[in-house]
Amino acid sequence: MDWINLIIGFFIANVLGYGGGPASIPLMYREIVTNYEWMTPIEFSNILALGNALPGPIATKFAAFVGYEVSGWIGLIAALAATIVPSALALILLLKILQKHRQSPIVKGMTLLVQPVIAIMMLLLTWQMAESSVESIGIIQSLIIAAVAFWAMQFRKIHPAIVILIAFAYGGLVIPHLNVL
Repeated sequence: MDWINLIIGFFIANVLGYGGGPASIPLMYREIVTNYEWMTPIEFSNILALGNALPGPIATKFAAFVGYEVSGWIGLIAALAATIVPSALALILLLKILQKHRQSPIVKGMTLLVQPVIAIMMLLLTWQMAESSVESIGIIQSLIIAAVAFWAMQFRKIHPAIVILIAFAYGGLVIPHLNVL
């Protein structure tokens, strides 16, 4: 029966995740970590980091991984279907309506007013992940890694996937020798 929960959890996260992957991530966190407890916050952070280093949409990578971990191949298929099918159907059904009313102030207002909600969801997810990082490696390491990552991506324009791979290497080669784990 876990596959039914996978369908429900990923359906909710992806149907309500207006704006794509970034908006879906906090909703997936809520379903995967908080509601169903399929992963810990640290496991979620690790999957998010690794998933962002790989090509393709993050939602489908999460669905495939979590679905398989929870309920094998049936879980993988159920979670992927709950992630992909609703959006595909909605796109097919609503595309003509949106094209017809593209200039409508109502449609424009709906899309603009949901952006602050998505921003807050991302901020809350960032806070939760920061707390998890501080708990596992301490505030000093967390702040240093965050500052270096920000500098690398914002000022040096290094691709986030490369920054994630460097963080993985640092975490595997340096952190264990600092006795912070």
